Amino acid sequence: MILTILLITGLLILGITLFSTFKIVRPDQRAVIERFGDYHKYCDPGIHFLLPWTDKMYKRNVTEQMKNVQPSDMITRENLNANVDLDVYYQVRPNEEDVKKSFYNVDDYEKQITRLAQTTARNVIGTKQFEEVNSERQKINQTLHQELEEDTDAWGIDVVRVEMKEITPPSDVQESMNEILKAENRKDAAQDDAKATEIEARGNKKAAIEEAEGLKKAAVLEAEGDSKAIELRATAEANEIQLVNTALREHFKGEAQEHKKLETVQKSLQNGSKYIVDTEKDLTTVLSEVGGITPLKDQNFDEPEEGLDLNIADKIEDASKKLEEQ
Repeated sequence: MILTILLITGLLILGITLFSTFKIVRPDQRAVIERFGDYHKYCDPGIHFLLPWTDKMYKRNVTEQMKNVQPSDMITRENLNANVDLDVYYQVRPNEEDVKKSFYNVDDYEKQITRLAQTTARNVIGTKQFEEVNSERQKINQTLHQELEEDTDAWGIDVVRVEMKEITPPSDVQESMNEILKAENRKDAAQDDAKATEIEARGNKKAAIEEAEGLKKAAVLEAEGDSKAIELRATAEANEIQLVNTALREHFKGEAQEHKKLETVQKSLQNGSKYIVDTEKDLTTVLSEVGGITPLKDQNFDEPEEGLDLNIADKIEDASKKLEEQ
């Protein structure tokens, strides 16, 4: 019985010993092995064998990490106590030399980074006024990053970036800043209103100018149209006069005087008036005086004198048609 217990105990001890001699390093880790307290070797991700009771493994996270620097009072150049909150992003470089530095060149690199960030921020912010600190955050972040990068290089650490989260001034300064901000907002709003009014006025002015130009162009076009119409009417009347004169020259003697007499006869006949005249007299001369005729021969009212053509209008119309055909 005692032998059985001893055998089981020995197997358990052997199993635990064998299990403890195998260590796993994850992909986000790197490790070093110390043998008898001295550096032995560097370990990449995978399974590693350690000698029992002689070897010891120490692991290091090599992914990017963030350390918040708790808000602390920092004095600006005009002696204002500004409360500054920082975030520092850093990473242990994943190679043997830098992993060894992170173990053997610094005691606690996380605590060291926090202290170093606070000290560096005080030095940088102390050279600037509060307004500069508040308005030039990006520039200050870059300055802090450069200085921390130089100081942590000996620890095998890369400072990826530094972000200034919040800057809180004293309460009385904050109230003054709020009033200034309100005044600036009111000023900007007034400028925007003035600009909008100016743009509207320019638009109205442009619209009025365009409307005036449109009316001017319309008036010019209308005047040109009226002038063209007058010109066309004058041309038509001139053509009509030329047509009549041509007809008179070709078909009548005496031209203007005869034409006037014929016009008188035409009007008289159109009115239906009848007059008794002496056949020995000139017919057109009598008609031009009285405006109408019914010829008589030997006091006989039944038949007109043979060879007398009274349809003068027909003659004028025939002359006009002949002129058009030419």
